[in-house]
Amino acid sequence: MAQYFTIHPENPQPRLIRQAAEIMRAGGVIVYPTDSCYAFGCHIGDKDAEQRIREIRQVGKDHHFTLVCRDLSEIAHYARLDNQQFRLLKSATPGSYTFILEATREVPRRLQHPKRATIGLRIPQHPVAQALLAELNEPILSSTLILPGDELPLNDPDEIRERVEKQVALILDGGACGVEPTTVIDLTGEMPVVLRKGRGSLIPFGLEH
Repeated sequence: MAQYFTIHPENPQPRLIRQAAEIMRAGGVIVYPTDSCYAFGCHIGDKDAEQRIREIRQVGKDHHFTLVCRDLSEIAHYARLDNQQFRLLKSATPGSYTFILEATREVPRRLQHPKRATIGLRIPQHPVAQALLAELNEPILSSTLILPGDELPLNDPDEIRERVEKQVALILDGGACGVEPTTVIDLTGEMPVVLRKGRGSLIPFGLEH
């Protein structure tokens, strides 16, 4: 049965953030709010926790996780960035975007696209997510909280508790945060390519006026 913390969405309580980080380090899967929608999160190096998220969502090995990072310097540790890519990320982060970039050797091979050696990364704007990242001092391995058979991510904390509390270690209730996922942009080519239009505006990339 999951622990359940009611956390302030703008000024998250440090004690609860510390406890959440400890649960993740110990191998727990958590549910936490982001600036797009709720997400599952676990420790980047924990294969068992990663597999539990796959089982909850009923997705196979072809499902790609996102590395949720604290800032651009952390992204640069896990992805190769040229000057143009860096400038684009700087103009659009933090925000509701996931960027597909070429992975560095710091990214476990199991998390990379098997053929392209890429990884999805993002920097969220939500205070709870940022506080968690600061406490962990490393990325969160993350996947949208959308359950099998559902068309949209779960957004109501009571419904989240009802449906997943027996499958995760912790639910961080930060109130409703939305059901629109991130905008996914592939930056591995000469020009940005939109793979999914979500919450993030395309204006910073010259793709929308």
